[in-house]
Amino acid sequence: MVFDRRPASPADLAFARELTCRNMLRYYIQYDLLWRDEGFDVGWAGRENWLIVRDGVTSGFFSLSRDARAIYIRELQVAEACRRQGAGSWAIGQVVAMARQERRPAVRLTVFKSNPARNLYERQGFAVQGEDECFLRMELDPSTLVL
Repeated sequence: MVFDRRPASPADLAFARELTCRNMLRYYIQYDLLWRDEGFDVGWAGRENWLIVRDGVTSGFFSLSRDARAIYIRELQVAEACRRQGAGSWAIGQVVAMARQERRPAVRLTVFKSNPARNLYERQGFAVQGEDECFLRMELDPSTLVL
């Protein structure tokens, strides 16, 4: 499968919000958390957002933030119809390549404990660095050649 990315625009906010809510609402309910569109919108506005595109069709997106210690994958969402086709692995590879190019020491993310995406992250070389009641904090050293 051939994927591409394009920078998201403000016009893509509704797509991203709806996809994230659809994908994540079950975890919010499971862990008794409150989904708020406004919270998503504020996060979106402060991040670097990329759409995942295949054959001209937007199949998902990923959102990033950075500090001196890492690139953080804040969201990685793939539409259900497009899952198990390599989009998630491809997107992680894109972020790792960015981290290498920028010489960031780590790629970090947080995932709900019960989210099967954890398996994808582990296959890509992420390791659990900590946890709380709902989430696992995971990290990858971008200098590793796991991908």
